[in-house]
Amino acid sequence: MSHEAHEPETPHLDFHGTTPYEDYVKADVLTHLQHTLSDDPGEMVFLVTTQVMELWFTVIVHEWETASHALRGHDVPTALHALKRSVRELEALNASWRPLAQLTPAQFNSYRGALGEGSGFQSAMYRRMEFLLGDKSASMLVPHRGAPRVHAELEKALHEPSLYDEVVRLLARRGYDIPGYVLHRDVAERYEPSPEVEAAWTAVYSGDESDELARLGEALSDVAELVWRWRNDHLVATRRAMGAKTGTGGSAGVAWLEKRAQKNVFPELWTARSHV
Repeated sequence: MSHEAHEPETPHLDFHGTTPYEDYVKADVLTHLQHTLSDDPGEMVFLVTTQVMELWFTVIVHEWETASHALRGHDVPTALHALKRSVRELEALNASWRPLAQLTPAQFNSYRGALGEGSGFQSAMYRRMEFLLGDKSASMLVPHRGAPRVHAELEKALHEPSLYDEVVRLLARRGYDIPGYVLHRDVAERYEPSPEVEAAWTAVYSGDESDELARLGEALSDVAELVWRWRNDHLVATRRAMGAKTGTGGSAGVAWLEKRAQKNVFPELWTARSHV
């Protein structure tokens, strides 16, 4: 048997038209979407980081919708896989704050004016994330009235059960005493915590830790923790860049973000732990 070393073969370089990589990834489109509005060199990293965040929002929405559909069909393993993937994606999303976390007020102010009325709370894909978490608000559709497709997608998401609605319905199907006012609530409204749902999670966590529902609860807790970290990282980055000034788009800036950071995602998963 010969052990003679061979030079690696030359990859295929000659294609008719664009490369298969370009056809699949659309890199040329992605890398030409950056149109800065100021002369400040720091604006590029702000713009690209924001665009990267939008892409992660899109992936995470896909994962949570996959999990929701799986739970509706009693397929907990598929839901768990999607949720666990979303945990890694949330970690990557949260890391997106790092390029922006050290912005000084002077650096941010050098291109802040280029944002005009633009603000992160206007992100439709982020709003779909929040809707899937159960934080619904019909008023958040208003900024998107001028974009029919986006508005229609958001309106559909508003009136569909959230990821957590599907989880609570699964608890009911598994024999836990979930009252009708929870199961048949208006899913277009913000989810409010229920003592009966808290009692159900208390029972789940008091049982076998390897049980499917217990593992689902922990996957959801991982998601909730990382969403909380996202909100807090956003708060810290904003506080560092602009202090307590009014936010872009007329938002309350830090005050608005502080209020958001205080809210628990999947609330009964956290309160139930006090009773186990």
